[in-house]
Amino acid sequence: MKTKLSAALLCLSLFTFDACAEFRAGIAVRNVTPDPLLPVSGGVGASKTTTRKDGELNVRALVLDQDGTRVAIVSADFLGFPALLGNKVRAAVKGIDPKNILIGATHTHSAPDCYGFPDGKGGTSSDPKYLELVCTRMAEAINEAAAHLKPGHLKIATGQANGKIAYNYYAEQLYDPRCNVIQISDASGKPFATLVNYAIHPEVIGSDKGVCSPDLVGPLYSRIEEKGGGTAIFMNSAQGGMVTADNRKPGGEARDWAECQRIGNLLADEALRIIKDAPEQVAPKLYCAARAISFPVESPLMRALLKQLPVGTGFTDGKITTQMNLVNLGDAQIVTIPGEALPNIGYYLKRKMRGKHNLLFGLTNDAFGYILAKEDYDSFKRYSYVSQTSLGERTGEIMVNEALKFVNDSPKPGE
Repeated sequence: MKTKLSAALLCLSLFTFDACAEFRAGIAVRNVTPDPLLPVSGGVGASKTTTRKDGELNVRALVLDQDGTRVAIVSADFLGFPALLGNKVRAAVKGIDPKNILIGATHTHSAPDCYGFPDGKGGTSSDPKYLELVCTRMAEAINEAAAHLKPGHLKIATGQANGKIAYNYYAEQLYDPRCNVIQISDASGKPFATLVNYAIHPEVIGSDKGVCSPDLVGPLYSRIEEKGGGTAIFMNSAQGGMVTADNRKPGGEARDWAECQRIGNLLADEALRIIKDAPEQVAPKLYCAARAISFPVESPLMRALLKQLPVGTGFTDGKITTQMNLVNLGDAQIVTIPGEALPNIGYYLKRKMRGKHNLLFGLTNDAFGYILAKEDYDSFKRYSYVSQTSLGERTGEIMVNEALKFVNDSPKPGE
C-alpha cells in the first residue's frame, strides 16, 4: 500500500512539475517606418536624405517563458540601437526582468540614425520625437508578445545556407555560411515564430540611394511568413570586416529592391530547409543571465564620437560599459555581442560555447563598432577602417575572455 501511495505521489509531483515547466512563447510586430520619411544612416557621419521607401521598417519581439524564466528577444530595423534607448524600452515593459530583454539591430544601412551621429555642421539628423515613437512601439511589441504567450513546440537547427547570399568583401571566403534557426509551433504543429540567426550586412541598397528600407531582411520576413513559418525575426551574427550581401554581378553590384528580394528570399528558403526536419525538443529548459562588460576606448575617432553623441553612451573615465547576455534554450546556447565581431572571433566563440547549437546575437544591447582580435587591429591596410571604428586594440580580447568566462560559469544547455 505504501509503495502504491509513493508511486502515486511521485506521478503527481512529476505532473505538477511538467505543468509548471511548460514552455511558452509569443511574438509581436510593430511598424516604425517614419512618416514623413527621415534621412537614413549608413554609419559615422551625416545621414542621407530620402525620397521614397522600399518595404517597411519594423521592430519585432519574441518572448520565451519556461518555469518562471521569461526572456524577450527583440530585433529592430536600424543600423544599431543604443543602450540608452534600450533602457527606456525596458522600463516600459511589464513582467520581464529588464536584464532579460535582449535588443538587437538588423544593421540595415537604410534607416534613420538612432545614435545622433554629428553631421559636420554642428548638428545631427537624428529625430528625438521619432526615436521616442520607436521606443514606445518596441515596448508595445514586447508587452503584446508577453500577453499572448501560448504553449510552444520547439525546434532548433544549424546548417549551411547555400547559394549566393553573403561573402567577405575583404577576403571572399572568410565568413561563416552557417545559419541557425529556431522555430516554435503551436499544439497543432503549425509554426507561429521562426528566428533566423545569420551573419550578413543588409546593405544591398545602402544609405546613398535616397531610400528608406529594411533591405534584404524585409523580404526574408515576408518569404518565411508566406511559406508558413509564422512571424519571422532576424538576429544578426558575427558579420564584421566585411561580411556583406553578395550582390555582385558582372560590371558592378545590384543595389536595388529586386536584389534585396532575391537574397532575402533565398536566405528564408534556406532557413526553412534547415529547420524542416529538425527534431522537436521535449520540455526544453530556458536560462538567461546578464553581466556588465567594460571596454577601454582607445581609438581617437571613437573617443571623439562618443563624447559628441547626444543620446548618451555611458562613456566615462575612458571606458564604456554595456550588457552581455547568455541564454540557454533547449540544447542551444546564445551569447550577445555589443557590435560587429569579425568572423574569426565568431568562429572561435562558437567552437568554445557549450550548446549543440551555438548562436551569436551581434549588434545586441548596443553597437560599438567593429570587434577585432589584437593581432588584426591596425595590422593590414585593408583593416584600416575597421580598426579606426573599433573601440580599440583590446576590444576583441576582452570580449572573448569575458564571453568564455560567462559560458564556463553558467550551466550547460539542458541542465
